[in-house]
Amino acid sequence: MTRQTTSTETVRAGVIGVGSMGENHARVYSECRDVDLVGVSDLDEALAETVAARYGTAAVPMDDLLANCDVVTVAVPTHAHYETVSACLEAGVHVLVEKPIAETVDQGRALARKAEEAGLVLQVGHVERFNPAVDTLESVIADLDVIAVEAERLGPPVDRTATDGVVLDLMIHDIDVVGSLLESRPEVVSATSTDDGQYATATMMADDVIVSLTASRRTQKKVRRLTVTASECLVEVDYLQQSVLIHRDSYPEYVTDEGTNRHRHESVVERPRVENGEPLKRELASFVDAVRTGGEPVVTGEDGVAALEMVERIDRFVADEDQEVVAR
Repeated sequence: MTRQTTSTETVRAGVIGVGSMGENHARVYSECRDVDLVGVSDLDEALAETVAARYGTAAVPMDDLLANCDVVTVAVPTHAHYETVSACLEAGVHVLVEKPIAETVDQGRALARKAEEAGLVLQVGHVERFNPAVDTLESVIADLDVIAVEAERLGPPVDRTATDGVVLDLMIHDIDVVGSLLESRPEVVSATSTDDGQYATATMMADDVIVSLTASRRTQKKVRRLTVTASECLVEVDYLQQSVLIHRDSYPEYVTDEGTNRHRHESVVERPRVENGEPLKRELASFVDAVRTGGEPVVTGEDGVAALEMVERIDRFVADEDQEVVAR
């Protein structure tokens, strides 16, 4: 399949949905070299006007925006993804849709198929793929014998209204990252949640690798961490600090302190270089590059569907567990 490319050196970009995430996309497009932010659109016209003024562009109806764009970010609520992305593709516009790709797996598959048939780039906004620490992690674990992966995405309630469940809103980031790191997609073994679904855990297996994921909107500290246990070492990733630590060669040591023997472990800690940068800027630059070259985006529609499939499986486990609790 040959994808359409832009015919002009400057890519014309727009944003549909300018809540907190959509506004960030507008900001980054306005800062990108060889990208012209031609407009923004939102059902809340006053909000669209405010964001447009902030970034030196126009607030326009969606149809008018699509008539003048090469690329567009769709950052509307999840329930409107399918209808909005479909309209963009039908207008011949390349799309970056914020995660999840759609409300259902069937809708996601349909969108991926529409983009393929139209020769358009459809990229899904799993922004953690563009965290520089993930790039470093991929190179570190390439030759390791991975045994287990554990991810925690925790934090207190946020100011924005979160209509999606904690698995779909938060855990999906780590589902996507883990899926990209391992040779095979994990299968769900068990999952559970508590506090009206605001805290959830899931355990999965990918061949012989155990995957444990936790997501929370109730933890009074923001944590974004992923740990890889391998036969050779332990690798820790802090998404927020964009840092990677490698712990190797842990060995026991006995020391004497004023006649008292004490036991401790010493290990070698490596700090590989991470090229820090804003993940969203890297994500949009990658999207625009795929449009310019006609290449495949880093996070494809199929990737977005695979992540959403996993979310649905986890949610089914949680629902079954809730029913069992009620039955008892």
